[in-house]
Amino acid sequence: MSLITPAPDAALIVVDVQNGFCDGGNLAVAGGAQVVPIINRLAPAFANIVITQDWHPAGHASFASAHHGKAAFDTTEMFYGSQVLWPDHCVQGTPDAELHADLHLPTAQLIIRKGFHAGIDSYSAFMEADRQTQTGLQAYLKQRGIRSVYVVGLATDFCVAWTALDARTAGFDTSVIEDACRAIDMNGSLAAAWAQMQSQGVKRLQSSSFQLP
Repeated sequence: MSLITPAPDAALIVVDVQNGFCDGGNLAVAGGAQVVPIINRLAPAFANIVITQDWHPAGHASFASAHHGKAAFDTTEMFYGSQVLWPDHCVQGTPDAELHADLHLPTAQLIIRKGFHAGIDSYSAFMEADRQTQTGLQAYLKQRGIRSVYVVGLATDFCVAWTALDARTAGFDTSVIEDACRAIDMNGSLAAAWAQMQSQGVKRLQSSSFQLP
């Protein structure tokens, strides 16, 4: 099988590789930091790189601490539907919200910060959880002439999956590079996310599939 060389109209979307989601973070994903060297190896193959960053105000509505009597990983109903309640994480301006120190993406052109509206969570890099509020990423990529996106980062079954599904809805040829992601995987969420992504035409790749510089 021939190796993939990303075209000039391809973009790498690096989702939420932040201290908060890596080992020792407030919402650590098991093995989260393991994606960093893989993403660093992939990045030079791409002419276009976008980074996303979870960027919550203190007391954000997705935090269990904002809901009396609720614990982390409980669910509640918000005006836009069911919401998993998380430990306080990636609060604006804190070390927990910083990108992982070993992430080396000097050619990245854009950082999309999401989840900064106090009452709405935001998993996807394209659209917040109310499914109305746009981040501007779709328009940015379209204006840049991007046709295909490759999604990596944290966590596979939440922000990566939502980003990939919205990319497909927006008309981009979309792939998730599986070994450059890690999952939370609670209550079967990882298998469900992959099933949904593959049903929508999201490709499932490995970093070994790429021709790297």
